[in-house]
Amino acid sequence: MGTLSFTATISLDGFATDADGDFRWSSPSAEVFDFHVERMAAVSTEVLGRRAYELMRYWEAEPPGEEWGPAEREFARRWCALELVVASTTLTPAELSSERARLVPRLDLAELERLVAEAPGEVEIFGPTTAAEAIRAGLVRDFRLFVVPQTLGGGLPALPPGAVLDLALVEQRVFANGTVLLHYAAR
Repeated sequence: MGTLSFTATISLDGFATDADGDFRWSSPSAEVFDFHVERMAAVSTEVLGRRAYELMRYWEAEPPGEEWGPAEREFARRWCALELVVASTTLTPAELSSERARLVPRLDLAELERLVAEAPGEVEIFGPTTAAEAIRAGLVRDFRLFVVPQTLGGGLPALPPGAVLDLALVEQRVFANGTVLLHYAAR
């Protein structure tokens, strides 16, 4: 039986993207990226929306003209081993680039619970919009928030409005660039 987690890089004022939808301000340092590579060892399934899926396709093959380092290659290897569930009403099955990806038009909470129950490891739900209903319903067990020491003044909130959460801090870490990992578990 797996667990459901939500991981997000957020600004100090709680936003996952700025008002224009940009998240380049949140690019991880090498130390933070290495941490992501290691934590991915526990993940067996990734649930994500269309935009996140399209963004993460980058990790399916080293782009021509770029040379990944060992950490990027290991992240890509781990990413390509994950089962993917893509929630989108606009993508078609033909647009999925991997046989390990399954398209669902809507992320049904009962289906998500079944998926987590059958998963051999952690199921990570990626993206605040995709995760919002599961967070509000109390299905998410672990929250990993990478807080970047920057404020944006507005944008897409990492946590959905109306979410009432009772969490316990289970891990914290400060990285050299000032990013702080706060790992909370639902009580």
